[in-house]
Amino acid sequence: MSRIAALGRWTELAGYALAGVEVVDARDPEAVRRAWDGLADDVAVVLLTAEARRSLSDPLLPRDRLWAVVPE
Repeated sequence: MSRIAALGRWTELAGYALAGVEVVDARDPEAVRRAWDGLADDVAVVLLTAEARRSLSDPLLPRDRLWAVVPE
């Protein structure tokens, strides 16, 4: 079974945890990149804050995962 993860500031993503999303508190660009690289293979969808999205270069994103930027 695939899972959903969310990367970015906890304060912006905490509500998603209530729906079973694995929220990774990543507060700076380096933390976001480490979190992206460390996602488990069973994570199929990644929700990103706008700030987290700006931290990732386009070549990182496709990697056989769906991703979306959550509204601010």
